[in-house]
Amino acid sequence: MVQLILESLFNGIAIGSVLLIAALGLAIVFGLMGVINLAHGELMMLGAYSTYVTQLVFKLPALKPFYNSYVIVSLMVAFLVAAVVGILLERSIIRRLYGSPLETLLATWGVSLILQQFVRSVPLAYASGIIIALLIGLIVPLIVPHDLLSHRRNRLIKVGSLGGSVLVGLLSANWLSTSISRLGRASARNVDVTAPSWMRGGLDLWGITFPVTRLVIIVITIIAVISVTWFLKQSVWGMRIRAVTQNREMSECLGISTKKVDVLTFGIGSGLAGVAGVAVSLLGSVGPNVGGSYIVGCFMVVVLGGVGNLLGTIIASFAIGIMTDLIGAGRLLSIWPDMPSPLASTVDFFATTSMARVLVFALIVVFLQFRPSGLFPQKGRMVES
Repeated sequence: MVQLILESLFNGIAIGSVLLIAALGLAIVFGLMGVINLAHGELMMLGAYSTYVTQLVFKLPALKPFYNSYVIVSLMVAFLVAAVVGILLERSIIRRLYGSPLETLLATWGVSLILQQFVRSVPLAYASGIIIALLIGLIVPLIVPHDLLSHRRNRLIKVGSLGGSVLVGLLSANWLSTSISRLGRASARNVDVTAPSWMRGGLDLWGITFPVTRLVIIVITIIAVISVTWFLKQSVWGMRIRAVTQNREMSECLGISTKKVDVLTFGIGSGLAGVAGVAVSLLGSVGPNVGGSYIVGCFMVVVLGGVGNLLGTIIASFAIGIMTDLIGAGRLLSIWPDMPSPLASTVDFFATTSMARVLVFALIVVFLQFRPSGLFPQKGRMVES
């Protein structure tokens, strides 16, 4: 019985870790900024494809000796790719729709469809070239001294940096398409990411086999939670983000650039979605629709935990993960063999992964009828306004 409970707890924590790392970015974007981003799942999808591309790059002869470390590199690559796309999305669309939740929802839903079709139609080599060009285009203005940008010839510098970014992107796309033939072909089929040798197999403890892949995902989740918590609580920009969240007008009066805060917040939230994509790619096949299976769960986690509350997001993720495993794997019947027959038949009916999610979400909806603000309601001036 104890072994069964420990196994169920581990599987539930593993499921909850995937949900948590996926919901962390949404908790920042939706919880702190009030933006309903339905393209969050597609940002996860971009992170998953970034892992696939990084894996293929590390299979090249020059990098093959370092193949086992490609997962670590892919975490940084996926964060940057998703953050760049998120920043572009904020600057081009979201910035004009703050304070209009319905319009934001419709716009990001359209963006999600565009990103799905983009992955289906455009070869990954050329998509990677576009991302590289965007990344360089965003970094160059941060590196160039402010005196040069404020000079009357700053237009030449901006045009030059833009042209250089496009050139590097084209060269990168051409190199990837010639070096890795499969990246030069457009395909809507799912692709698989192979875990490095050190992530295969399992760890045997107390008569239970703990898959190393899931243990690594749990570790990544812990690091992400600690990093986000430290950033929001201790860093200067984290304090500015919380200040803008509480009172935007007063923050502007105190000299805080709210536009920079918006870009940074959306970039971090989108980057975390990319990191979640790395975790998702290690669990199964990667396809254009991979993000759609997580977006509903992410919103449920954020709403159940309390909008904008990281502690609530953590508790809600693990609670949903444990409940999903207990019901979906049929372990609840084994742990509680004397369950009343009407309840036992209900649990047995939902004893599949997909049906367990339906039951868990139904229970969350019932819970929200009595506590609509979630486990930890948000406090402060933003709630009052």
